[in-house]
Amino acid sequence: MARSDAFIEHLSQVPLFSACSKRDLALVARRAEDVRVEAGKVLVTEGEAGHEFFVIVSGTARVSRRGRRVATLSPGSAFGELALLDKAPRNATVVAETPMELVVLGQREFAGIIDEVPGFARKLLTGMALRLRAADAGSVQ
Repeated sequence: MARSDAFIEHLSQVPLFSACSKRDLALVARRAEDVRVEAGKVLVTEGEAGHEFFVIVSGTARVSRRGRRVATLSPGSAFGELALLDKAPRNATVVAETPMELVVLGQREFAGIIDEVPGFARKLLTGMALRLRAADAGSVQ
């Protein structure tokens, strides 16, 4: 699954990767791993350091902060992309509600792409700027 056009399409919708070309996204997809988990599996824990980024291929997950449900994620949703950029604590807990198929990209694999592909980091900065703008616009309502 990690190399499919569907996964590349999912990646193109992630704000961090919004300025990347299909070729860049195909490289990211090749470095990712296809993972299946059972319902109830804790994927990330609030307050712990993050090391992976996830894209949901199938199934659903519950997102909670301070023990309170804040969202449900479904196929096509992505989470954890900031963990690719730094080792700050996760800001939410994500638990599989159903059996899930995920595509997972680790921090080490991601760093390798940045080191090997000239211009990739600049594209990521563009994506981060878009994400910051969106967050800023949302906080000024």
